[in-house]
Amino acid sequence: MTPGLDALFAALDATWPAIRTVRAGAWEVREGGGGGSRVSSATTDDEEAALAEMEAAQAGLGQPALVRLRGDQTRLDARLAAAGYGVKDPTNIRLAPIERLCAEKPPRVRVFAVDFPPLTIQREMWEEGGIGPERVAVMERAAGPKTALLGRSNDTPAGAGFVAIHRNIAMLHALEVRAVMRRQGVAVNMMRGAALWAQEHGARWMTVLVTQQNGAANALYERLEMDLVGTYLYRQAQARQEA
Repeated sequence: MTPGLDALFAALDATWPAIRTVRAGAWEVREGGGGGSRVSSATTDDEEAALAEMEAAQAGLGQPALVRLRGDQTRLDARLAAAGYGVKDPTNIRLAPIERLCAEKPPRVRVFAVDFPPLTIQREMWEEGGIGPERVAVMERAAGPKTALLGRSNDTPAGAGFVAIHRNIAMLHALEVRAVMRRQGVAVNMMRGAALWAQEHGARWMTVLVTQQNGAANALYERLEMDLVGTYLYRQAQARQEA
């Protein structure tokens, strides 16, 4: 059975985990430690939840008032908009059965699955792409099966990525290909390598999260026949947004 959105969001939280989650009324507020919006946002199933409780909890964690909304939470979205919260990073959720991605294997010695901790060269490539130590710390917190991908092109390190599994869902995060190595098939090879690793570790599905404004990445996942199965976005209090 195809995973529903509840299962996909559970996989997101498990494979890209916050330091901790604080309960504030109807809200779950994540402490991210600088690891980005996914691990420092608040969520709720109650579209009438009091915003003040969430805002106080976020302030207590030293974080901006940031909410993650599923695409179907239209009432909460409207309330946040009316309260002056601006839209941030509308994101597509893409999904494919592992068999679809494994149907074609990457060429030999183009993708390697590295046990944690990541290699120095992987950390350097992530750093080049703006994925710093705080986000690597998120990867290190993930408790399930996980690997750090190393992509190569022309016998040269070309890309890094992170894959982790929750139940039977593998989720890819932090895929970064060096600028000088792009348009050489590195990302496609890494995705297929990620799927092969995930299949070997019991996953049946592969999912990725990609911002809607990232045209190149969305084109890549469409080429790989990863279906668009859902969306989400963030809303952040305008007064607290960074320049």
